[in-house]
Amino acid sequence: MDFDFSVLPAVNAVLNGLSALLLCGGYVCIRRGRRDWHRRFMIAAFTTSVLFLVSYLTYHAVRLHTPYPGQGAVRAVYFVLLVTHVVLAASVVPMALLLLWWATHGQFARHRRLARWALPIWLYVSVTGVVVYLMLYRGLGVTA
Repeated sequence: MDFDFSVLPAVNAVLNGLSALLLCGGYVCIRRGRRDWHRRFMIAAFTTSVLFLVSYLTYHAVRLHTPYPGQGAVRAVYFVLLVTHVVLAASVVPMALLLLWWATHGQFARHRRLARWALPIWLYVSVTGVVVYLMLYRGLGVTA
């Protein structure tokens, strides 16, 4: 039985969307002083992001390139989203690892300072991951 790798982009979009929701949940919890729930949400967000990364790398090890079918202004929008998504996604990895390390080692002041920058970047990456998927695989913005 062969694995159908074509399902992985949809899996990746679901993982990105779930990560965004978990990040928002973690943010709400910490703002309300619910550190236990914040920790749970953030560990879940980190886990879904790791699963996304494994799935993404697996898919692109098998299928190296998927051309974008859109033309005109929407094509420019797609590539701006894609480039900013990829560049910022690369920055999320070390930030998330540092945040996790500092939180588990009680360095909350450092954790808080970086989290103020990391959260909006990580949210942007998660949400634009879903948008890029919709544009590339579901034809969002592509006219017939």
